[in-house]
Amino acid sequence: MTSKNLEISVGAFVLVGVLALVVLALNVSGLSYRTNDQSYFLFARFENLAGLSERAKVSLSGVTIGRVVEIKLDTEDYVAVVKMAIDKSVPLTTDTSASILTAGLLGEKYIGLSVGADDELLINADEIDDTQSSIVLEELIGQFLFSRSE
Repeated sequence: MTSKNLEISVGAFVLVGVLALVVLALNVSGLSYRTNDQSYFLFARFENLAGLSERAKVSLSGVTIGRVVEIKLDTEDYVAVVKMAIDKSVPLTTDTSASILTAGLLGEKYIGLSVGADDELLINADEIDDTQSSIVLEELIGQFLFSRSE
């Protein structure tokens, strides 16, 4: 093998390695999730998001079934309205509940869904009524300290 062929093959190998790292980084970060015709949208209202961000995962039984698409503030009720893209292959019932949970040591926030036993299904643009906001550690510590001082 000539040195020119060796250089071309090493360059191709490095290029494939870099492309593989880019694809891996996109999959891990959640940037590669597509919200196309394979998704339907649901809304949920939360009192406190405590660090939940757009592109956060939405999971059911530990399996990612969607992503947070948009977060807005409802200026009438002063609550956060979260728009989620859910995979169409996952039907959710009308008594589904949504909670903001924390994953891992770094405190990544995500939405965990729990399905109920109702027969009626949520459709595109429906709202999940049963929600539980994130638990804020600072508030818990403050309540504990003030209750101990009394």
